[in-house]
Amino acid sequence: MPKLGPVSWRELVQKLKSFGFEGPFSGGRHLYMTKDDLTLTIPNPHHGDIGPDLLHRLLRQAAISRNDWIEQ
Repeated sequence: MPKLGPVSWRELVQKLKSFGFEGPFSGGRHLYMTKDDLTLTIPNPHHGDIGPDLLHRLLRQAAISRNDWIEQ
């Protein structure tokens, strides 16, 4: 199984949009994106790249497989 690498905040948002998510919307301390009835909280853009561990947790919450993310 291919490994996940760090991604920039902008790349995260663009890829999530390609999977059908809308946003990001402001909501309290963090931004969030929505798809149907799923709301995904995303990290703040000013904290640098998103590491593989956090990316893995976000993908699991968004129901996106690792292979689908890499192939996209």
